[in-house]
Amino acid sequence: MTRAKVVATTFILKLRHAISFGLIFLAGFSHQAHAQVVEKSVQTINAQAVTKLDSLQQRVKACVACHGQEGRATSDGFYPRIAGKPAGYLLNQLRHFRDGKRVYPLMTYMVSHMNDVYLQEIADYFASLNPPYAAPQTSQATPIEMERGRYLVKVGDAERKLPACIACHGDKMTGVAPFIPGLLGLPRDYLVAQLGAWKTGSRHAAAPDCMQTVAKQLDASDIAAVSAWLAAQTMPVDTKAITASKDFSLPIACGSMKP
Repeated sequence: MTRAKVVATTFILKLRHAISFGLIFLAGFSHQAHAQVVEKSVQTINAQAVTKLDSLQQRVKACVACHGQEGRATSDGFYPRIAGKPAGYLLNQLRHFRDGKRVYPLMTYMVSHMNDVYLQEIADYFASLNPPYAAPQTSQATPIEMERGRYLVKVGDAERKLPACIACHGDKMTGVAPFIPGLLGLPRDYLVAQLGAWKTGSRHAAAPDCMQTVAKQLDASDIAAVSAWLAAQTMPVDTKAITASKDFSLPIACGSMKP
């Protein structure tokens, strides 16, 4: 073999070797890049799945199971509407259930391990909703009882140092943001139960506990009359809570007017 052929053959062999090595390298690189793409895709899918499972809509499913779709209440007359309630009020109630100031085992179990940030998100969510209200309940109270209820709500009873309900909950009784709830659109049985709980001391709020002070001045007939009248009222056109003005003040000291 001539020297020229030897050089040519050697060159061809080296070229083939280089090409083979390059293909192997590229194959390895392609496999590694593909693996990285797959891994990133799996991570993205997992992150999206976790986000979906931990979405606010997922978190509140336990709430709407009792309080109705969008928190608009159910027809059983026990679980109240929470949609559209002031966020500060809702947050305080969630805290009270968590901390034992309100006693209802199911609620306490649900929120016992939730921190304030988590509870605030839930409160903000329901406060932002405003689904239609159900029709007012038909009352079985007598005209005398209904008038007694109206008078206590609108005027109060000065002799017993009972302020009117509207003095705290607003003229339209739709609440005063951020901490005072509305009184309309609630079932009679729920209103009776809560006023009774305040009166007996099984429900508490931050001191000074203004609602407990008021409820202790009510007798059973007062509670029945107020609850019947409130439950029978039609919602105003604007159902949202009013915002407290700078000169807004309550007729009695109330610890609930703060976070």
